[in-house]
Amino acid sequence: MAFTTTEPSFRFRQGTRPLLISMPHVGTHVPPALAARFTDEARHVPDTDWHLEQLYDFADALGASVLAATHSRYVVDLNRPPDGASLYPGQSVTGLCPVDTFDDTPVYADAADVPGDEEVAQRRDAIWQPYHRQLQAELERMKAVHGTVALWDAHSIRSVLPRFFEGKLPDLNLGTGNGISCDPALAETLLGIGKSATGYTAVLNGRFKGGHITRQYGSPAGGVQAVQLEMTQSSYMQEKLPFDYLPEVAAGVQPHVRRMLEAVLAYVEGPRKG
Repeated sequence: MAFTTTEPSFRFRQGTRPLLISMPHVGTHVPPALAARFTDEARHVPDTDWHLEQLYDFADALGASVLAATHSRYVVDLNRPPDGASLYPGQSVTGLCPVDTFDDTPVYADAADVPGDEEVAQRRDAIWQPYHRQLQAELERMKAVHGTVALWDAHSIRSVLPRFFEGKLPDLNLGTGNGISCDPALAETLLGIGKSATGYTAVLNGRFKGGHITRQYGSPAGGVQAVQLEMTQSSYMQEKLPFDYLPEVAAGVQPHVRRMLEAVLAYVEGPRKG
């Protein structure tokens, strides 16, 4: 089955400082012809990283560039390698073009509707590739202007998902690919901010160590400090339909996230480390 879409593959705002915030899972668009092949559950795109653009509404004030997905991860997952290789070998994961939800239920109503290799390639070419070209181009632009830059990959997930982890997930999950994508000193500073946030829990390189974007583009030696933050959705929104943003709840965690990004900027804009 051929794949087409009339929607742009991303939203982008260019900032003035050396920070790019990537939001690869905020998209909700599913082309109608594809949505017709989904289950009723999947049409609600429940595994979206809901409302992150609202939660990070301070990004413009910080001078950050923002790159946000438009299409649902069920169309194509922008935080997976283009060949679909597993990011967590031996653990349950969803693929480049997922066929199941986080609750381990089918995305497609009929097995015959599952995309084949040709359709997967079409989705990758139409959405995945443009997003990553923009991401890489903005990092290169910022490096040319500022030298050292930061990439912040913003995510959120339901706090309880037995398929992926036991019990309740810590609220602030920082990932640096086990120290590969970001200087340890910066990572420890960010973890300290998270652990000092009253009422929230934080961990570094726990269950979520950073996906393809963090691992692919993070290169401290190459001038790019990359960090993924996977937040519990209970920290700022309803985790069930209708997935509403909860401003009063979000107001509690938002200042801590902002402090993290301010620390990232202070680090990359500060005196170069020897």
